[in-house]
Amino acid sequence: MSQKKPLILVTNDDGITAPGIRALIEVMNTIGEVYVVAPDSPQSGMGHAITVNDTLFCDKVVIDKDAPQKEYSCSGTPADCVKLATNEILKRKPDLCVSGINHGSNSSINVIYSGTMSAAVEAGTTGIPAIGFSLCDYSLEANFEPVKKYVKQIVLQCLE
Repeated sequence: MSQKKPLILVTNDDGITAPGIRALIEVMNTIGEVYVVAPDSPQSGMGHAITVNDTLFCDKVVIDKDAPQKEYSCSGTPADCVKLATNEILKRKPDLCVSGINHGSNSSINVIYSGTMSAAVEAGTTGIPAIGFSLCDYSLEANFEPVKKYVKQIVLQCLE
């Protein structure tokens, strides 16, 4: 009997074109069927904000034309992205939601303010296992390459 690939939702707070989410998508594509629903612009520090008085826009986009993932750019917050993905875009509940890889630390009190972590918490509130990833490097040239193997190990352990 063949094992069905896990459905993985990828999001972040740094925006859909941020280097961290591109690295995360690359790793997730080696593990499962990937859907990306992420903010169209940086949303750092938004915490668990949701959009209530504005119209949300969500557009299917192609950023890596040869990549297998399906991607949507959303005008809302990271929590909005998870809500839209789970209620409107995905045909079934994802097996896992991964958020990040955040550009900078999400430790200590920063967890409260972090859009990356709030997206993971939003998924968790609906019963979806979720992980928020961060790279403790604030440099514009931050290298996400070394963390990929750890991200993969953690995700595989979580799916087990």
